[in-house]
Amino acid sequence: MKTPRTKLRRMPARGSHERPVVEAILDQALVCHVGLVDDGLPVVVPTLHARAGSELYLHGSAASRALRQSDGAEICLTATLVDGLVLARAALHHSANYRSAMVFGRAELVADAGEKTSALEALVEKVVPGRWADARRPTEKELRATAVLRLPLEEASAKVRSGPPLDDEEDMGLPVWAGVVGLRTVAAEPEPDELLAPGVSVPAYVEDLVRTA
Repeated sequence: MKTPRTKLRRMPARGSHERPVVEAILDQALVCHVGLVDDGLPVVVPTLHARAGSELYLHGSAASRALRQSDGAEICLTATLVDGLVLARAALHHSANYRSAMVFGRAELVADAGEKTSALEALVEKVVPGRWADARRPTEKELRATAVLRLPLEEASAKVRSGPPLDDEEDMGLPVWAGVVGLRTVAAEPEPDELLAPGVSVPAYVEDLVRTA
């Protein structure tokens, strides 16, 4: 996965080209950002993603100009998890604990209906495991209106920061609080749709999301 484009130049000790490290970050992150060039101008698009083996899948409207422009083009995908705010004694040593992944590659629109459906299943299951079995399957019309982009996970790197602030030795005695404020994403109590059919209760997998938060 290590190439000239993924070579880590800034603080390389925090970096990794190990596939399990990259995959773990991509699998946990809910949102990624896709960078591409559209008519000579840079564009960055936030979207959901899912990994199936060594492939990443993105989806959007078939009318999306960004997705159409990405077909056959070189793109850059990034995903970041922020684990904490690092408060140092010195203003310029403040930081964040994070895990990030960056993937380069040539994207391709998925034409096969079977692969497209499998990719959409992976996306739904990535967000809420167990949901695909309950939800109505996409119709042919819906599949035609949906674009799915495939990106091979072959050229990538990860970067991770963890631990306390890194203050200068001469600042250690300052009467300023320093440390880490941890951050995490939690699921709130589910809010039922007012138009729910009678007798439909909150599914167990949604309750699990709240219970494990």
